[in-house]
Amino acid sequence: MTPWLQANNVGHHFGGLSAISGFNLELRPGELVGLIGPNGAGKTTVFNLITGVYRAAEGSIQFQGRELVGLTPWIISGLGIARTFQNIRIFKQLSVLDNVRIAYYQHARYSLAEALLHLGRYRREERRLTQSAMEILGLLHLEAYADEQADSLPYGLQRRLEIARALATGATLLLLDEPAAGMNPVEVGQLMEFIGWIRRQFNLTILLIEHQMRLVTGICERVLVLDFGVTIAEGRPDEIQNNAQVLEAYLGQAEDG
Repeated sequence: MTPWLQANNVGHHFGGLSAISGFNLELRPGELVGLIGPNGAGKTTVFNLITGVYRAAEGSIQFQGRELVGLTPWIISGLGIARTFQNIRIFKQLSVLDNVRIAYYQHARYSLAEALLHLGRYRREERRLTQSAMEILGLLHLEAYADEQADSLPYGLQRRLEIARALATGATLLLLDEPAAGMNPVEVGQLMEFIGWIRRQFNLTILLIEHQMRLVTGICERVLVLDFGVTIAEGRPDEIQNNAQVLEAYLGQAEDG
């Protein structure tokens, strides 16, 4: 099967420091792959390179055959790539509904003049965008909070709202940056079920950064391990758990035997 996302020999530097070196990745449609490694290993840098926040200094990143290196984040988003962040980034003072509506505006079919004067297609399109946003909230069981201020939601629901907004862009590739951060064991279990559900419901391909190994081993089909910007291992979760080089990277020394 042709890769959905393909990174070949990608490198990036901050000053004289190499953040990512020789990074390779193939994601096929429908896959759920984990990207793990110690703090500072370069995981979020990979996400920033894929989404156009940083421009790769070396190599190629292609999505459905189109080169991403050199494209702006909003163009990349329009191609069908969305992400969440380790630290939740929602519009805290806006309503839950407006947080999701914002993601739909790249698909709005009215002109600037129509928006300013509230004429022509404006009112019809606003009703359509609101309906679409409410449908996403309904699917993710957030419709009861539509009029609530976003930062009034419990932590777990704020995470869900951030994912709802990402899905509202029409994404087919979803990048999740430590979605279980700050969650207790019960919430992690619920998150695992939720990620599996949205993957099926929205026919998503997912690349996941996570430190919670229970989540990684529970839902990921393959795992890549970064250390100091270099891929040191790749394989099934059970293979990664028993990899001596991975244990050394995390623990400082490999376990005997």
